[in-house]
Amino acid sequence: MEEGFLRRVYDITARIPRGKVSTYGQIAFLAGSPRAARIVGAAMYRAPAGLPCHRVLYRDGSLCPGEIFGGPGRQRELLEGEGIPFLSDGRADLKRCLWHPGDLPGG
Repeated sequence: MEEGFLRRVYDITARIPRGKVSTYGQIAFLAGSPRAARIVGAAMYRAPAGLPCHRVLYRDGSLCPGEIFGGPGRQRELLEGEGIPFLSDGRADLKRCLWHPGDLPGG
C-alpha cells in the first residue's frame, strides 16, 4: 500500500464524528482512489490504536466480521453506544447516519 494513500485513509477516518459512519468505498473515494475499497479495508485492519475504525462499514451498512473488534457484536455495541440506528436485519441505517464530510468545518 502506498504510504500517502494510507495517511489519507487514516486522516479521513479520524474525522468521522461520533454518531456517524462511513463506508470503505466512501473513504477510498475521498482519499483519491475510488476503486480501492478493499485496500481501505486492509488499512483498517492495520490501523493505529485510537482510530475510530468501528465507524467504517460495508456499502450496505453491514458490519465487519466479529473477530475484528474483539468478538461478535462488539462493533455493533460500540456503534449503538454512539447512537447509530440499526435496521431490523442488523445493518446500520445509512440513510440516517452516513457521514457527509462537507457537514463539518474544513470538509
